[in-house]
Amino acid sequence: MEMGSGIASILDKKALDRDDIIALLQCGEDEAPLLYRRAAAVRDHYVGSHVYLRGLIEYSNICRKNCLYCGVRRDNLRIERYTMTREEVLEAAMTAFNLKLGSIAIQSGENSSGAFIDTIEELISTIRRMTDNKLGITLSLGEQSRETYRRWYDAGAHRYLLRIETSNQSLYRKLHPDDEMHRYQRRLECLKAIQDTGYQTGTGVMIGLPYQTMGDLADDIIFMRDFDIDMCGMGPYIEHSDTPLGERGTDHRLLKERFSLSLRMIAILRIVMRDINIVASTAMQTIDPAGREKAVSCGANVVMPNLTPARYREGYRIYEGKPGYNEVNESNVSGLNPDLIPGITIGLGIWGDTPHYGRRLGRKK
Repeated sequence: MEMGSGIASILDKKALDRDDIIALLQCGEDEAPLLYRRAAAVRDHYVGSHVYLRGLIEYSNICRKNCLYCGVRRDNLRIERYTMTREEVLEAAMTAFNLKLGSIAIQSGENSSGAFIDTIEELISTIRRMTDNKLGITLSLGEQSRETYRRWYDAGAHRYLLRIETSNQSLYRKLHPDDEMHRYQRRLECLKAIQDTGYQTGTGVMIGLPYQTMGDLADDIIFMRDFDIDMCGMGPYIEHSDTPLGERGTDHRLLKERFSLSLRMIAILRIVMRDINIVASTAMQTIDPAGREKAVSCGANVVMPNLTPARYREGYRIYEGKPGYNEVNESNVSGLNPDLIPGITIGLGIWGDTPHYGRRLGRKK
């Protein structure tokens, strides 16, 4: 058998089954470049060779959830809690608009209070008004009611990211407290509500979790395919020492393995779901300084320059080693090194909607 011919025969298939996905996840370092080149070619053909920008605004680290892996979990008393002011959020949004980022992504610890819901609604409508409806708005604000999703959608948000973290219900239970606030089924119901509301719907998983198998990761890709998501944000699991799962600190021996596995996941998802948006996550950059560029080379097409004010950055470390504050450079707003991703262009001043969203809506009619 010729070198690389093992996965070449898989990549030539019109559709991949679970065994195919597992084989691609387990392919050797000598074969992986073929997988990555194929994924990049699929991306270029179906969504173009553009990288779209979402200016990230980490609005608040106050969270009602107590997930066992997250540094901003409710019971972590070692971090200083914060919520950005209205003026700070609007300033960050206008920075994104003036830098032609195209879209912003408002992220926060989970909060379902009436005041929080009202504030987000007002911020969305104000940002849309201030930018003459030209700045796209993505939300990543956790589990909410159908009514809340509808209010924020009607105010002008059009994308929503709610990461499932793992599609294995048993593994999900090992990552969360066993109480009514942390139910796998509730997560699924919220994802469905987001999709039904009309959002471009995103989810994602952590890669390299304790207890996780290659079969679990293959099932994650199948879950995203069958749920018919429009966008994905996923990356390597990185421990946080102030959490039950990470109290022994980061296992640096495994970080490189998780990073390589994350590249494979991005590439395989791109081949399976050709026309969705896939984020090159900051967690990739945490492990490898060129991590985001490598993710783009494997099929990702979205990056998220961080616009959170410097004084809040330390408080939003959801995992250990999260990159600190870097001022967005007007001469290179993406923060990517173009020499590492030849042929890629930065999509400035455009929302960068996924073709998949329009096709999904068309299939429903």
